[in-house]
Amino acid sequence: MAKKITAGMARNSSARRQSTKRGPGKKAAASPGTLKSGKSPVQVLSSKLSYDGPLFQIYTDHIRENGVESRRDVVRHGGSVVILAVDDARDQNNPMVIVERQYRHAAGEYLLEIPAGKLEPGESLLSGAKRELLEETGFRARRWRKLARYFASPGFLGEWMQVFVAHGLTRGPTRPDADEQIEIQEISLADLLRRIEEGKIHDGKTMNAVLLYERLRRRV
Repeated sequence: MAKKITAGMARNSSARRQSTKRGPGKKAAASPGTLKSGKSPVQVLSSKLSYDGPLFQIYTDHIRENGVESRRDVVRHGGSVVILAVDDARDQNNPMVIVERQYRHAAGEYLLEIPAGKLEPGESLLSGAKRELLEETGFRARRWRKLARYFASPGFLGEWMQVFVAHGLTRGPTRPDADEQIEIQEISLADLLRRIEEGKIHDGKTMNAVLLYERLRRRV
């Protein structure tokens, strides 16, 4: 069963926040040299900045792998934190999960997903996760633990995502960016798993986090 909590609307400037998040992406940029790619070294022959945006950069790299030269266009991103916020105060067997419904223009649809966001320059993973959960949902958590870290789409995107599980939730006011219109909901874990099985959840980080969390909790 899903329970709507509130709709988050604009309060602070997204332009300010975007401008402060450019640093990590640039640090992740490739430079000519040698990279290790599993079995054999890969040499980066050249790396050119093709696009410099507020949230990510695009580099055109030329590499040599096993004597074969090729071109790679790579989106460089400073990394993100993902939060699976679980409220098991009422029912430990079927806890509630905090999710967001918002329009994702790249996907062309409204998606149901767990909170997530980009790290700010110099910010630790845990600090970023706490900040994103508070800003987007208004929730704070007493207990945090890492769940998994993965690359979102490594064929062209350098972004990695660190997933946290947050327990011991307390609710407060939201502080979304000016361009974020987020509807916060509480959905039971069983309902969320059913929606994933039925193909109704299209967000990858949500599927990854929820399915792994459910698998691990069954081992306890």
